[in-house]
Amino acid sequence: MSPLDWTSRYLLALSRHDLSLLLVFVLGWLVLGVAGLIRPHRVGFVARILFPLGAVAGLGGALLSGIYLITGHAPEILILPLGLPDLPFHVRLDTLSAFFLLLLGIAGAGISTFAAGYFRSGEGTAPGLLCLQYHVFLASMALVILADDAYFFMVVWETMALSSYFLVTSQHRIPEIRHAGFLYLLMAHVGAICILLCFGVLQGGSWQFTFNAMRGATLTPFWASAAFLLALTGFGAKAGLVPLHVWLPEAHPAAPSPVSAMMSGIMLKTAIYGMLRIAFDLLHVRFWWWGVLMLALGLFSALFGAIFAAVQTDMKRLLAYSSIENIGIIFTGMGLAILFQACHLPLFAALALTAALIHSLNHSLFKSLLFLATGSVLHATNQRSLGKLGGLIRRMPWVATLALIGTLAIAGLPPLNGFVSEWLLLQSFLFTPQIPHAFLNMLIPLGAAVLALTAALAAYVMVKFYGVIFLGQHREPSLAHAHDADWLERIGLAWLAFGCIAIGVMPQIALRAAGAVTGTLLGQTVNLSSPYWSIAPISPGQASYSGLILLAGIVGVVGFTFALVRVVAHGRMRRTVPWDCGYPWQTSRMQDTAEGFGQPIRHMFGPFFRMERDLPSPSDIAPRYRVHIEDRLWRTIYLPIARGVQRLADAVGVLQGGRLAIYLLYSFLTLIALLVFVL
Repeated sequence: MSPLDWTSRYLLALSRHDLSLLLVFVLGWLVLGVAGLIRPHRVGFVARILFPLGAVAGLGGALLSGIYLITGHAPEILILPLGLPDLPFHVRLDTLSAFFLLLLGIAGAGISTFAAGYFRSGEGTAPGLLCLQYHVFLASMALVILADDAYFFMVVWETMALSSYFLVTSQHRIPEIRHAGFLYLLMAHVGAICILLCFGVLQGGSWQFTFNAMRGATLTPFWASAAFLLALTGFGAKAGLVPLHVWLPEAHPAAPSPVSAMMSGIMLKTAIYGMLRIAFDLLHVRFWWWGVLMLALGLFSALFGAIFAAVQTDMKRLLAYSSIENIGIIFTGMGLAILFQACHLPLFAALALTAALIHSLNHSLFKSLLFLATGSVLHATNQRSLGKLGGLIRRMPWVATLALIGTLAIAGLPPLNGFVSEWLLLQSFLFTPQIPHAFLNMLIPLGAAVLALTAALAAYVMVKFYGVIFLGQHREPSLAHAHDADWLERIGLAWLAFGCIAIGVMPQIALRAAGAVTGTLLGQTVNLSSPYWSIAPISPGQASYSGLILLAGIVGVVGFTFALVRVVAHGRMRRTVPWDCGYPWQTSRMQDTAEGFGQPIRHMFGPFFRMERDLPSPSDIAPRYRVHIEDRLWRTIYLPIARGVQRLADAVGVLQGGRLAIYLLYSFLTLIALLVFVL
């Protein structure tokens, strides 16, 4: 028997117990979290032993999920001996859950390895307690993806929200962080209520809470649409979809950088998973206006996030708004998939859904990489403000090099992974003329233009992000003492950077993983017959892309040019400073600033912002000009709601007078009302 046959037989035998083994790895995360309480104040024990073991568990889960996607056998279902007597917990492993577990394991392994070198004393929460919260967060996200009934789903969904809340508020003594945590928890519970109502609608009047029973329920178009809208609201709040995004730019900067990476790279994808589970699995019908609505919200969120990222001066807030942009791109792909499927175009629906799935995986890699890089910068400089950074490529070459890979990937440049998913999504837009609606055929090309504009703005934002932090001269004298990341942080960053390169150069790996999902949900896949280094989603005659050939071409051109310069100019080349317009005394004050980069965007997209300017007076000896930018949606939507709730609470508070006679009167009136109702 050939080695290939042995490998296939081994993988098939192992895959028969994927779900049980995955639950073992999830249990391992919980055990590691509890182990942190054994020696809660020993940083070395927690960071150097428990977090690396958590990374190993993540790799194990990713390996099992990948094996399941390769073998592609029937879904596995288990009933756990947990829960209530008549409501046990159900778990299920299918291609959709396996894909997102693969995403969680790959990104979680890199983040946990980085966290082993990042977390030290002085992070606010005791290291052991932080370890418990961190690994409960990982385990709850995995169980959200595996849950197969509404009861278990909501239990682990709330566990995920609470554990992430405690991680966000690690530095709970700072008032701004407590405020950000409260806002995050509030929006999380608003979304959870909508999700719970959605499950209630999906039950179709029965008392069965399992997803399998919901798949068999028959809903009228009205109730199916109600379930879809509730799911879109609930999962959109968790994903940061505009206008439910207000918590995200506050919570990400407040959290420690590994937690920010997990929230942006992984937790937001649980909302994507939930939306896909309901829209493509639990609901049997899809209407074209569902896709149009999701498409419009996705495009607006993508453009909104890119515009606001361009004007930020805090590097973590910049990445937080960039997450809104990328979540918008993913929702755009899902909206197109629903629209294509409602119009009976399954191949193009598979193409759009493939783009959304691969971009989910890509975003988990490059956004985690960039958040972790900002964590290294923050530890080395104690600065988050872009206006006080600069020139760090000389002091932090490892971080600068690996962050450059993430920057190019998120900018959508080939041959890295961000280009693959955005190219597939643009290919999906090219097939929208096949939709048999003249009005939609007129409007949807505008969506392609918005997507192209968003991609250009995202590249602009990343030039600002990388250039201001790593290039130029130091803007503060203290930056001269900055230090590079330690070896564990470098391993975590390098792992995520390798993922960005691997998917970009060998895109068929991600395409086949996503193809297993679309084959299950839609009964259709894109063309998967290309070699691993190229993709031709419809056919090679229409469009194709080869990351490996492009990389070889780039390396060849650069190498040839370098060799030519060395050979031709050898002995006749001298080094000198760049031309400086005749003024040799350059200082860091002459460099482009974060505010300077954002000024053209502020002028072009002024209606998006609410700006307050502090102008210096003519008599100021050291005048300073400051612009404060706010989200108009905060004052337009959320502040009026907050004032209304406060007024309602004040009115209800009048009932609580503090007098026993008043409370007895309330009880007496309630009793009379009940008697009248019964009689």
